Amino acid sequence: MNKFIKIIFTIMMVTLSSLLGYLIAFGLNFYVFHFEAYNFIFVIAGCILFCGILGFWISPFLIKIFTYSVNFVISYIQRYSPHDLIAGALGLILGLIVNTLLLRPLYLVFLPFSFMGDSVLFTISNFIHPVIVIFMTAFFAYLGVVIAVKVGFHNALSSKFSEKFKKDIPGLEEGIKEFLTDEINKERFKILDTSVIIDGRILDLCRTGFLAGVIIISRFVLQELQHIADSSDSLKRNRGRRGLDVLNKMRKDHNIHIHIYEKDYSNINEVDSKLIRLAKEINGKIITNDYNLNKVAELHGVLVLNINELANALKPVVLPGEEMSVHIIKDGKEVGQGVAYLDDGTMIVVEGGKKFIGSTIQVLVTSVLQTVAGKMIFAKPKGRE
Repeated sequence: MNKFIKIIFTIMMVTLSSLLGYLIAFGLNFYVFHFEAYNFIFVIAGCILFCGILGFWISPFLIKIFTYSVNFVISYIQRYSPHDLIAGALGLILGLIVNTLLLRPLYLVFLPFSFMGDSVLFTISNFIHPVIVIFMTAFFAYLGVVIAVKVGFHNALSSKFSEKFKKDIPGLEEGIKEFLTDEINKERFKILDTSVIIDGRILDLCRTGFLAGVIIISRFVLQELQHIADSSDSLKRNRGRRGLDVLNKMRKDHNIHIHIYEKDYSNINEVDSKLIRLAKEINGKIITNDYNLNKVAELHGVLVLNINELANALKPVVLPGEEMSVHIIKDGKEVGQGVAYLDDGTMIVVEGGKKFIGSTIQVLVTSVLQTVAGKMIFAKPKGRE
């Protein structure tokens, strides 16, 4: 919340608190003390001043509560797809309409009791009627949202009812689908595959804030992870358990918005094919470091974010002729070569570097080779002819 809004909120709180102090002063005078006129002025001033200061004092706390509540609601809403949000809004409206229609006859039931004066039935009806109204409003609002989300607004488009309107209004379904699958959804929904979860770097990437939107974890990917974690092979078992640990850490991080997608595609056997089908349905991007899945998804027109490509893109650019300090740790494949590594894991092959193993030396870059596996730098010790 920016500074201007905080100032406006504080002014509103002071104003409302001062008004409350004014009303309290009148209440004290009318019901309790019955002040004289000249004393009553000081009472009003004192109550207004006290309540105004109190409002100014508690306004920062209320601002924090308000900001936290808004952020919580936004983060909660972002877990759901636009289909569910639109369906929920329509269900809420329909539920409130049904509730209003049912409350009219209920009002007629309690109407005779309003003419009974101070009788017991009059008192009971005045207490029960508001309680029933509040309960029914909350119940039908909740029922409308749940039913609409379970049925699905996008499913309703394919019903017989919508078919009638599609005949009358050509392009209606296409227009609504285009709205629901707008380009913004591609930035919202990021679908993780099994390999990128096991890799673990997705957790750090999400924590940096560069990966915005909702992280989608499909049920069939979770099942595959669990199957790997239960494997008899110790290596696979450790990889599967690491993947489950990564997901648990992501779920506990309140800054990472995760949604478990329950739908499965029983007619499709391969997990990669299911991921592609899911990405097409919700118009999302697949995050992976699987080269084969990357290529197949691109053939299907699905956008892919490859963690390995991102890691390579973030490696520092090194040009021939640049000087750098490296630590030679082992000999190379060719005679006399030494091998060093940068902090990001990039291999540096130093010609004539074998005699410097275990030492840190200054080298000059001679060439850079870009391969599928990554980048390789060739260099020679500084000062060597």
